[in-house]
Formats: sequence, structure tokens, C-alpha cells
Amino acid sequence: MSVTVEIGRRDDRPPVPPGGAGWSCPKCHQPADPAAVRANLQVCPACGYHLRIGARERIAQLVDQGGFRERWAALKTLDPLEFTDLETYPERLREAQAKTGLTEAIVAGTATIASVQCVLAVMDFGFMGGSMGSVVGEKLWRAAEMAATEGLPLVAVCTSGGARMQEGILSLMQMAKTTCAVDVINEAGVPFVAVLADPCTGGVVASFATLADICVAEPGALLYFSGPRVIAETTKEELPADFGTAERNLALGHLDAVVARTELRDKLANYLRLLEGGGTPERIRARRARSRSPRGLVDAAARRAKALAAHARRPFGRGDREADVTPQDFEA
Repeated sequence: MSVTVEIGRRDDRPPVPPGGAGWSCPKCHQPADPAAVRANLQVCPACGYHLRIGARERIAQLVDQGGFRERWAALKTLDPLEFTDLETYPERLREAQAKTGLTEAIVAGTATIASVQCVLAVMDFGFMGGSMGSVVGEKLWRAAEMAATEGLPLVAVCTSGGARMQEGILSLMQMAKTTCAVDVINEAGVPFVAVLADPCTGGVVASFATLADICVAEPGALLYFSGPRVIAETTKEELPADFGTAERNLALGHLDAVVARTELRDKLANYLRLLEGGGTPERIRARRARSRSPRGLVDAAARRAKALAAHARRPFGRGDREADVTPQDFEA
């Protein structure tokens, strides 16, 4: 007996074509001029449906012209587990890189949003479902460390299917690493704003994405840890029709706001000014310069994170594990 398995890539939200006609909204099915949709920041003019966009396009929408400088672009993903399914992990990486033009599922650097300086990290769902592997976790850590050291706010745009299965436990460890990165931000007292875009699920929504000072989402974005089918089958209960949407998460208190893409840039700038204490960009920069202190708090948070990581790497079964970490390692 022979068995044939067909595998395809599911994409129920096609992007607007670069030119020509014949495009219709995936939600309301109304035809629209592609140029008008692009001018509306990839939002359907008829129903307001928000199409998924890549990291580069997101940065272009949010950042002042010429106001983004990418950092850590040379970080490369390795294949420590030599993972293979239908393809090897390096082959899947090369496909994602060719498809998106990115080296990984996150782009990070310094930016200026409506004249407000910040550190910006933007995920791209088109790169292996925005999955969080070791390089994504490392870039987020470095972005948080730079924000804390330089006294700049951190803005993260999160869209992800969760942990990257090709890296196994190493991918799951990024949940702890990025959570420690938020701890560094908190220790330094700098603002952190997260934008959750469709979809944001799994290990990303269960770690740094929902630990920000202000958490907002785009309209209609799907936000949950496990999918509705899995939850319904597990609980044997019927879920509400709007389960996992940004609007329901807002009603349940999981979000601070749902912000349309056309308003997102100005809203982010206002949030950052509010968290900085208000005032013009010049006054904010002057206040930072007066209040900036040595890296004491940041170094203390980093020491605690490294001590915990070192403790976690210890092999099981040793009776003197507690002796490796002293109380001084955790002092602020």
C-alpha cells in the first residue's frame, strides 16, 4: 500500500500585489486598487482589515525618514541539533532568507519615531513564521541591553508562531532569556512598549511580548498561547467566536489599547513621551543626559541573569548545586 502526502504552505492573507488590478480583500472580498491599499499602509479601505506586512515595511511605516540604523545584522543562526524533517534546518533558513531578504526573523537597531529616539525590534512572520530561535532571543537581549545602557526606550513589534522547533530546547530557553531582558529594562527604569501584530502566539506572547509597560495590538490581530482548536478539544467546550482577537484581549484587560495601523506611529511617539515624563524631544534628551547614571542597575540585572543561567546549565544530580550561586550574585 502506498501513501501520498501533500504538503503545502497555507497563506490565507495574500499581500497586495505590487501593481495591476484584480486584488480583493481577503475579509470583505471587496475589490480595491492595490495602490490605494498600499497608500493606506496595507489596510483595506473598505473594511479596515489589516494585512500582514514584513519587518522592513513596518520599519518604513513607523520610523522617520533615514531614522533607522540596523544593528547586529551579522548574527548567524547555527544548526546545533542538526535538525532535519522534510528538509534540513539550513535549507529552511536559506529559503526564508531568499523569501524575505532578511537574515533572521527579527530586525533590530536604533530608530527615531516622530522625533523620539528609541531602540526598535521588529519581528517578521514571513521568516519561518516569525519563530523565536537563538538569534531572535540574542537580538532582543542586545536591544534591551542597549536601551538600558543608553537610557533609550525599547519598542518591540511582535508577530510570531512561537518557539522554533528546529532548535528544540534551545528555542524554548529564549523565553527565559527574553524575560530576563525585560528585567534589565525594568532595572534601568527605561520605558518598554510592545505592539502585537497578527498573529502573536506561543512562546513569544508567553514571554517578553506581554511584559511591556504599555501593550497594544492592531485591530483583528490573533493573540493567544494555544490555538482555539487545541483549547476546544482539550476543554470540550465551545469557544466564543472572537476568541483570541485583539478586541477580546482588550476587553479582558490583557491589552492597554487596540490601535489602527494608520495611527500607530503617532500613538507610539505619544506613549514614549508619556513614559519619559512628557515634554518636547529636546527636553527629553536633556533630562536623559542629566539623569543618566553608570550601568550599576543594568549590570546587577545582567549578573543575576547570568548567575541564573549558569545555575540552570549545571548537570542534574549533583548535590552541591547551591554552592555555585552565592547571595552576592543576586544583589542589586
